[in-house]
Amino acid sequence: MNHPRIVRTVCFITVSYLIVLATWLGWVVEHTPEATIPYQIGGLLAAYGSALGLGMMWADRPTRAERKLAKHGIEGWAKIRHAQRIRRTVDNGVLTELDLDLTVPGSESYTGRVLYEVSPENRSRFEVGETISIIVDPDDRDRILIYP
Repeated sequence: MNHPRIVRTVCFITVSYLIVLATWLGWVVEHTPEATIPYQIGGLLAAYGSALGLGMMWADRPTRAERKLAKHGIEGWAKIRHAQRIRRTVDNGVLTELDLDLTVPGSESYTGRVLYEVSPENRSRFEVGETISIIVDPDDRDRILIYP
């Protein structure tokens, strides 16, 4: 989960909502019939909730660079040589430093190190000696995407 992007998105949507709310309170509410005010408040709250939900879904998408790498990268595999747990993450995962033996068809094997958030349900896949699927950027072999 990309927490910094989600936080920025929530802040942007909340500030935008406060601007809309201030405009509504300062100008629109004076020019509308009194009986419609509760419905307008309900509509404003529904719009805010919908914008937050959609914004958080959008913010949790992979970045453009990750999508491009997934589309144009070369598939390979990596054997885990060493896994060092760094710290727990907010969503109950573990940030883990993985030392890998990387193999990409058409080139020599090489070693690399990746920081990856391992979720609790995938913990057994990231043990020492396991083989995982990867995608490597053909132009920069240091850019690696681990297939979940």
